[in-house]
Amino acid sequence: MILVWAVVIPLLGGLAAWLSGRLGSAFPRWVSLSALALDLVLLLTLLDGGPAGSRWLAEIRIEWIPVIGAGIHLAADGLSLALALLTAFLGMAAVAASWSGIRERTGFFHLCLMSVIAGVMGAFLSLDLLLFYVFWELMLVPMFFMVAVWGREGRYRAALRFFIFTQAGSLLMLASILGLYFVHGTETGRYSFDYADLLGTPMGLATEFWLMLGFLAAFAVKLPAIPFHTWLPEAHSEAPTGGSVVLAGLLLKTGAYGMIRFLFPLFPDAAATIAPVVHVLAVVGIIYGAVLALGQTDLKRLIAYTSISHMGFVLLGIFAWEGLALNGALVLMVCHGASTGALFIIAGAVEERTHTLDIGRMGGFWSSAPKMGGAALFFALASLGLPGLGNFIGEFLVLLGSFRVNAAAAVFAALGLIASAVYSLWIIQKVFHGPAPPEAGIADIGGREAATLASMAAVLLWLGLFPGPFFERTGIGTAASMPTGSEIEREAVTGVAGRIGREKSGRPPGLARHGAGEGPEEMRGRQQGK
Repeated sequence: MILVWAVVIPLLGGLAAWLSGRLGSAFPRWVSLSALALDLVLLLTLLDGGPAGSRWLAEIRIEWIPVIGAGIHLAADGLSLALALLTAFLGMAAVAASWSGIRERTGFFHLCLMSVIAGVMGAFLSLDLLLFYVFWELMLVPMFFMVAVWGREGRYRAALRFFIFTQAGSLLMLASILGLYFVHGTETGRYSFDYADLLGTPMGLATEFWLMLGFLAAFAVKLPAIPFHTWLPEAHSEAPTGGSVVLAGLLLKTGAYGMIRFLFPLFPDAAATIAPVVHVLAVVGIIYGAVLALGQTDLKRLIAYTSISHMGFVLLGIFAWEGLALNGALVLMVCHGASTGALFIIAGAVEERTHTLDIGRMGGFWSSAPKMGGAALFFALASLGLPGLGNFIGEFLVLLGSFRVNAAAAVFAALGLIASAVYSLWIIQKVFHGPAPPEAGIADIGGREAATLASMAAVLLWLGLFPGPFFERTGIGTAASMPTGSEIEREAVTGVAGRIGREKSGRPPGLARHGAGEGPEEMRGRQQGK
């Protein structure tokens, strides 16, 4: 029942926060923070391991709509547990970041925030495709309200663009879910939305390709991948600080998670066919996001474009579909959530003190706010991939694994690392050093902000210096997300933490059969050999 409570607690906490808003603005904050802390503790208990012989750390099935083959099927392996823990952790950070910035309708704000977190949590834990879609949609409306009600001057346009892009992608995914449901029912005589039933559904390559595109559209919009990214910079720029933390740290990760959990396992041949195109889009996104970040004058918009660049590495690692690259993509997802979320918190703190995000009106803040400047420097260095911090581990493994599959894409993607160093240090120079404007001088961060940023820094240091335990858990989880769970496959994906080398079959690290973890070239070759 832990998995059920992991989703229910944020929902109940949001309702309680909304009702407690009548008692004063402080009550919703404490209710939300307490609910998320309880959720985090419950999820941490799953780290002890699951039942012997099970590939899931926890699993529960409850009948929902049996007449159509839909059920409440929740399960957690290392992959989903890592992202569920990130959800509770960054949810607490978002509450802390909104502590003093949200002064109106605080109860409703925390209801929206907790509803988004419940939707993200459910998406990471659902193994029934209809239930997954319900949670996928649950993120949309409350996030729309967070931007439209508590955002900046251009909030209505930003919220509407966010809604249109994400809803369009969601409807395409729903069409593909229904298509897969009917194809599976026609071929097997059993109609089901359950992930385990739908794996290996027999279908022609053309059918598989069109169904895959619906899932890819929804996941690419959320990631976001070029050219579906245009909603992101504006949404980040206009959203309140807590909304930006949730957007960058959590909603973007649902797109990447969907690709790992659903897209490749359900449509291995179609995914292999389109992989070279996605490699190009990933590299374009890496370089495009980095270059455009350098031309921004709005601090939050600048950080938003860096997200596009970093998520390009995640996309490249996923579509390389190779053990090292997959592990690198996963650790980069976690570290991007911590580092970019922290940068948005710092940007929100600067805006709260100066009432502007215009970089041209900033400068010389280090002398009056050295703690804030030091924190900004730390997270900027994490963003550029400084060795010893988790982002470096993720990007290095993505490039190393991708090089084995598509050397040209990996080489061009590495150019993005150069640009990231430029824009990361440029932020520090423009905001905290350089010539100071006449009104220079801001209050330094307080205890609440310092504690929030310190906890996020600890995550980056842990994953940068001691990544072994993390890979041991998430590697097994990645293997469990695939159609099979043989020991060879587990060894391949967990090779980062343990045995890095060749499998018993003589393949380089990477999963072994039916497209589960082959490189795209292998999958295409197998397809052509049919």
